[in-house]
Amino acid sequence: MASAQNENARENPADDEITISPSALRTLGDQMQRFMLEYRFAMEEVETKLAILREEFLHMHEYNPIEHVSSRVKSVESLVAKLERRGIGTDFEVIRTQIYDIAGVRVTCAFIRDVYQLFDLLTQQDDITVLEVEDYIETPKANGYKSLHTIISVPVYLSTGRVDVPVEVQFRTIAMDFWASLEHKIYYKYERQVPDTLIRELKHAAETAAELDTRMERLHVQMHGEPPLHTAPLDLRAVRDRIHRV
Repeated sequence: MASAQNENARENPADDEITISPSALRTLGDQMQRFMLEYRFAMEEVETKLAILREEFLHMHEYNPIEHVSSRVKSVESLVAKLERRGIGTDFEVIRTQIYDIAGVRVTCAFIRDVYQLFDLLTQQDDITVLEVEDYIETPKANGYKSLHTIISVPVYLSTGRVDVPVEVQFRTIAMDFWASLEHKIYYKYERQVPDTLIRELKHAAETAAELDTRMERLHVQMHGEPPLHTAPLDLRAVRDRIHRV
């Protein structure tokens, strides 16, 4: 009899599969929904801080350093796919310390000096913790990509208490943003197998965009009679004091 039962088990491997009860699946879904909400709240907190800075500049300085702000939170499907690629499980605290781009905010400025100034004004706020910073303006990527990237930790206050949530913030000029948008569309069209001729053209376009940024900022300073502010690259040694490594 035992032999027959074992034979039946081998013939029906589905009997050995581990199943998740509907209640456990529902609980996991609720936890994921709450987890993603925390990132949406953190993203909105950063947007609010930027909106306050923009309003202050408009009313007190009659100048707007922010041309455009866009934001996004990864979809659950996109996040799950990334967790699978990186071999990360469903422990939400592990995800929080390993995946930093779940929530992202992009700040587009007119001039390079505005990029550095806004980075300073945002990251020096008492409730913001800098986790990482990469200055691709001073040191562009090999393909010509330029932007100032930072990962900041933002406190979110829920009914259950405070949660510190990482948000990726990118600062770039209009010219940098236009180039990056074009580069993304080209790589998407060619499924990342871009012909060498187009890669060279993209690199040349990046150099042209950088030259445009320099000329437009020079004209802006001449028109307003102001010395350039925060146009120097970041002193990463000075910023390091504000970086908290998790």
